[in-house]
Amino acid sequence: MSTKLVPPHGGELKPLMLEGQALKEAKEKAQSLPQVRLSSRETSDLIMLGMGAFSPLDGFMRQKDYKTVVTDMLMADGTLWPIPITLSVSQEQADALKEGDEVALVDDESGELMGSMVVEEKYAYDKKHEALNVFRTDDEAHPGVAKVYAQHDIYLAGPVKVFSELHYADEFGAYYARPAETRKIFAEKGWKTIAGFQTRNPIHRSHEFVTKIALEIIDGLFIHPLVGKLKPGDIPADVRMKCYEVLLDKYYPRDHVVLKVYPMEMRYGGPREAVLHAIFRQNFGCTHLIIGRDHAGVGNYYGPFDAQKIFEEIPAGKLHIQPLMIDWTFWCYKCDGMASMKTCPHGKEDRLLISGTKLREMLSKGERPPKEFSRPEVVEILMDYYKNNG
Repeated sequence: MSTKLVPPHGGELKPLMLEGQALKEAKEKAQSLPQVRLSSRETSDLIMLGMGAFSPLDGFMRQKDYKTVVTDMLMADGTLWPIPITLSVSQEQADALKEGDEVALVDDESGELMGSMVVEEKYAYDKKHEALNVFRTDDEAHPGVAKVYAQHDIYLAGPVKVFSELHYADEFGAYYARPAETRKIFAEKGWKTIAGFQTRNPIHRSHEFVTKIALEIIDGLFIHPLVGKLKPGDIPADVRMKCYEVLLDKYYPRDHVVLKVYPMEMRYGGPREAVLHAIFRQNFGCTHLIIGRDHAGVGNYYGPFDAQKIFEEIPAGKLHIQPLMIDWTFWCYKCDGMASMKTCPHGKEDRLLISGTKLREMLSKGERPPKEFSRPEVVEILMDYYKNNG
């Protein structure tokens, strides 16, 4: 097998998922431990830790790492990390625990035992300071900020052992893959350059165009949709999967594309989330990450290309994966094809530009978006979904 893949972030993959006898013994021990209930975001972060996607992290962040990640996007040892990975508890629960205690980690929504953690530290934090630095806003209307403000007041930190990936592996079957598995796939294909494509939406013509630009210059394309929790109004994962499948069947060269899903919850963190997306794509084996317009953004909190600019601020040597920065793309009627701001000389009156809000409005009214915006097969799937879920 080829060993020429990009190294994992920090040098080695660190999956924290237990198996076999170790899992059995740890789960038995956890039955008698004090329980800490996890929010959906904390659960999804724990699964990402378990599969090794958050390498080199070994658990929820200690205070020294938390502080420098929030202010400087660096851990205390200088490792690049843009968003704190944390676990919050109430002051009352923190007071009942002492450093060195082990706790059982339980998903609050399902009640499933997810893992265990040794409590190395307990520390208070400033929610507004975290929000302003990580999200560039303290506006509670921002879904990521709202999640921070809804947290408890004390962070617990320490190494974790992970027992479960919830329903994801069963629900998504062969589409669910861990970093070690995708690395094996890429190595077997002999790919040396792999471009990851982050998406939480169906792939329309502009996304297709962007991914095919990448395919012109790299060995393989890794379409990697998020299937963790989204904000209300976003298209559910099962509907999006149908859209991805029909596109791959009809419009992509299958030998050069891999489609897998991952279980993280969206933070809508714009530039900093783009860097996190790059880091864990490197762990999955990618050499490049496609960064287009408004990557990981929401509303008007970020400029359309802020997620590209942030990569220019990262010191040399901190990140192996490279951004593939692609301009705003669209169908141009005068060019009679897909184009970008860089390649199209015509005005906006000649370009087909439909916002996400406008698209949802059209679909909910039963109006068919033009074929120049989205492949007819994708439109059919979406119209059927909106018709039944108006």
